[in-house]
Formats: sequence, structure tokens, C-alpha cells
Amino acid sequence: MQMELLQRLAEAPGIPGREEKVSEIVKEALEGHVDEIRTDVLGNVIAQKSGGGDAPRVKVMIAAHMDEIGFFITHIDEKTGFLRIDPVGGFDPRVLIAQRVVVHSDSGDYVGVMGTKPVHVLKEEEKKKAPEIEDIFIDLGISADAVKEKVRVGDSVTLKQDLVEFGELVSCKALDDRVGIYVMIEALRKVRGHEADIYLVATTQEEVGIRGARVSSFGIAPDIGIAVDVTVACDIPGVEEPRRVTRLGEGVAIKVKDSLSISNPHLVRKLKEIAEEKGIKYQMEVLPRGGTDAGALQLTREGAAAATISIPTRYIHSVVESAHKKDIEAAIDLLAGFLEVAHQGKYTL
Repeated sequence: MQMELLQRLAEAPGIPGREEKVSEIVKEALEGHVDEIRTDVLGNVIAQKSGGGDAPRVKVMIAAHMDEIGFFITHIDEKTGFLRIDPVGGFDPRVLIAQRVVVHSDSGDYVGVMGTKPVHVLKEEEKKKAPEIEDIFIDLGISADAVKEKVRVGDSVTLKQDLVEFGELVSCKALDDRVGIYVMIEALRKVRGHEADIYLVATTQEEVGIRGARVSSFGIAPDIGIAVDVTVACDIPGVEEPRRVTRLGEGVAIKVKDSLSISNPHLVRKLKEIAEEKGIKYQMEVLPRGGTDAGALQLTREGAAAATISIPTRYIHSVVESAHKKDIEAAIDLLAGFLEVAHQGKYTL
């Protein structure tokens, strides 16, 4: 695996609506591998690679989202300079206590820490209550006057974490869904001949309602749509076997359904066939809660055959999201294999 690209993608800041730094990395990585790259009004990066088949050709759209969960500044305390925040995307406040963050403003980026009242001064009833976003503030370590000079309400905040390798895993903030972006790019580079027209789309604002995928898929009007995203791997202590969804090291996941889409059964069957023919390790996924850009792809215009290829990931929506290297490689191989034969088969129900 080429860890440099994945590291750059995962460490880059990009909350919903503020994905431009990730966008630049994506465009740079795709340069020379596609026929055309453009950016639409919502910031989606749309890369097209024309197929070699006779017109009209099948149009295949692959979507992976650039945005990560984060915050906007809502208030600056006049006396202390402490910052209050509003989340953009789904957070479990329990994972936010004592984390490092970066505040992104027009005047620069500023490292801070997330704080809350220490346990030493909590009342007994407060100790029993789970923390909420309202209990958390950001400390930039400078005076109130300095904060007011550098930061404004509406500035964005991302969690700060470097990508690390440990054991057979990689871990960072924002693997959701920068690892999907990585898989999409690496799969295209691996394709050796294809007849379908391929559209790779790095989408925006997925975490707040699959907005980028809705807009980009309407413009492209694909026949086939594949979302590439992470999925829950609950193969951890305390979770019963039937509720683990996926397991690290057991291969790429082929999604059957989630809260936003039910995968096209012919596409699911085709992905399984490719995996078995090529000896790619895979597992089936039924996700009880959550969704991907496939929910938008499936409903675009008159509809499209849609499915999701998932990378099993532990600790999703935290700063230590962790995925298995072999599962990532399996996802690349499966997507590349599909793109080479996407024109084959009928996917209408």
C-alpha cells in the first residue's frame, strides 16, 4: 500500500462544506489518470475516464465522500476566550473529552484542546450524566483578546490526529471516508482496459445528508452507481456475535442494505462473482443503522442500479478509526475488477 496518499488524505481537514483542501489532493492524485476533471457548485470533484466500447456506453459512477465530521464555532467567551461549538455530523460526545483540535480561520490554523469540567469539581448528579456537546469547550491557550483577533463565529474545527500503522492496521481521524477516496483512486490506477464510461466522484457533505452525491449523480445520470465507504466493524469485546456487522481482516464488505439503500441484487451477485473468480476475500454486510452515498445514487433521476463496497472499520466517528490493510487492498482489487467488466450484465430488476 502507498501510505503517503492515504496519510495526506486522512490528515487533511475538511468538514462538510469546507472540503477544498481534500479536493486539491484528490485532483492532484487523479491528474494524468483521467480524461477530464472538474468541480461543481457544491465542490464535488468529478473525474471522467471514457470507455473503449461502442456508444452509447454504460455510465458507471463511483462515489466516495471527502467530508469528515467536525464543528463550527458558535460563541467566543468575551472574558476567557473559550470557544463553544456546534457539531457538523454525528458525534458521540464521550470520544471528545481531552482531544486536540485545529481551529481553521481566515488568519490561520490554531491548535487547541477540548475541555470540560474536571471530575474533581463535578457534583454527584453530574458524575452520573453522560457528557453532552454543550458541556465541551475549546481552549486555544491564548488570551481572550488574542482569540477574538484570530477567530470568528463560523470558523471550522477539525479533530487533530496523525495517521499511524500498528500491527496490521492503519488508524487516523477521518478514515471515514478518506480511505474510500484512496480505494477509488488506487482502483482506477489498477484498471487495465474498460468499456464503460467511468465517473469518479469525490463527494461533499455526505455526513449531513448525502448532499454532494445527490447533485453530482443528477448531473451524471449514471446507469450504475457504486459508493465506496467505511462500515462498522464491531468485532470488539462486549458486542455479541450477531451484532458485529463486519470483522477486520475478513475482507472487503459487500453491502446488502443500510438505512438509506437496499443494494441492487444483480450488482451484489456480480461483485461476489468477481471476488470469487479473483480470489478476493470478502464478507457480506447488513448494516442496521447508517447509510452511504448509494442512497442518492439509487434515486437519481429515473433511478440507477446501486450498491456499496465497504471497508470494515473499528471506532468510526472517533480520532482512532482503524482499518485492516488487507481489507483495504481487497476493496481496491474488487472495485478495479468491477470497473473492467461493468458493461457486462443486466442490472435492472
